[in-house]
Parts: sequence; structure tokens; C-alpha cells
Amino acid sequence: MLKNNILKIIIALSIVLAVFVGCQKKEEKNKIYVGTNAEFEPFEYRDGDKIIGFDIDLINEISKIMGFQFEIVDMQFDGLLPALEAKKIDVIIAGMTATEERKQFVNFSDPYYNSKQSIVVQANNTDITSFDNFTGKKVGVVLGYTGDILVSELPNVEVQKFNTTSETVLALKAQKVDAVVLDYEPAKNYVAQNTELKLVETDAATEEYSIAMRKDDTEFLAKVNEALKTIKENGTYDALISKYFAN
Repeated sequence: MLKNNILKIIIALSIVLAVFVGCQKKEEKNKIYVGTNAEFEPFEYRDGDKIIGFDIDLINEISKIMGFQFEIVDMQFDGLLPALEAKKIDVIIAGMTATEERKQFVNFSDPYYNSKQSIVVQANNTDITSFDNFTGKKVGVVLGYTGDILVSELPNVEVQKFNTTSETVLALKAQKVDAVVLDYEPAKNYVAQNTELKLVETDAATEEYSIAMRKDDTEFLAKVNEALKTIKENGTYDALISKYFAN
């Protein structure tokens, strides 16, 4: 009788374990690994141990509509596309511009935000008012950012590349570079937080931020675009814009 009871317990535990493992596998199957670079306030940045921002809220709303769980993977910006191709992450949302060069390697969602490049200089700087004034200057950029691409194409400019936005701004504050080129919203935030700096707006062409996925994830791409459309139609997108860009 005792042996029968032990056998029943073993069978019951086996069933519970099988159900638990099955649930874990199902949960893992529905988990999406989202790559970002939490150095791009207000799109993605750290608040203590948490990564927050417009992009994070946006992917959260998309996940609710599509029914997947996600985990944020923070890494350097120039490592995001290689990580996507290596299947270490499934999606990139990082204020990434959908350039023609990048489109050769990944698919991009419909655009979700329009931006442009801006220049940040010391507050007392009167020499630099546009990209035309970069000749003979030291200009800081973030490796892989649009600013890196634009400035690297200019002649007679000493381009200094940094891994993060904060490193780039620190170099400017320490006068190791004459100017830095950043996307408008992050540039505006850094200037607001550092009174010794000022923002120089440019006539650089508008660029579109999009969500990146692997080339073969066409079904997922279609669902992301449908979710973006829903978010824009139901007022959620406007609420996020007001939350992060009201000022």
C-alpha cells in the first residue's frame, strides 16, 4: 500500500513538472528579445535599474496588441544590427533611422517618428552655426548614429567617434571636441540639462525612425505595422507623444 502511494505521488509530481515545463516553453516561445541602446533620452534611457522611454512604451503597447512578452536587451548602438542578424535579439527599437543601406540587411516597420540632426556646441561658441562651419573642426559623433554617417562624409573634418551619447557630450564639455552632432530630441535634452551648452538647429533632411526586424520575419513585420496603425488610430500614439515631447 505504501509503495502504491509513493508511486501515485511520483506520477502526480511528474504531471505537475510536465505542465510546468510546457508552460515555460510556451512562455519562451512568445517572448521577444528587443534590442535597444538606453543612451537616447527620451526614446530609451535608464531610470535607476529600469529602462524607460518613448520607444519602450511603444513596444509595450505593440506587445499588448500582438500578445507577446518581451525582454529589453541593452547594448551599444553599433552592435544592434549584428545582434539581430545573429538572432541574439528579435527586434530593434532604438530611434533607428530606416536608411537605404540598412534596408539591405533588415526589414523596417512603417515609420513611427520623424527627426533631424542637430549640433550641440559650447554656449559661448559663435563660430559654428551649420554643418558648413565644420571645416578644420573636431566634431564628436556616436558610432553608428546618423550623425556619424553624415559627418564622416564631410571633407576636412576631424571626426571623433564615441560609443555612447554621454561620452560624446562629456568630450564637448571638456572641450576635447568643438561640436557634437546628435538627433534633435536627445540633443535638446542634453542642452536642457547642461546650461554651458547650446543647441544649433540645422536644415538637415528629416529622417524616419522605424522598428527593425530580420528579413525573413515578414509575418511579424505585417503584424507590427498593423499594431502601429491601431495605436495611431486609437489615440495611444498621441498620448505617448504628449508624455515625452510636450515641452
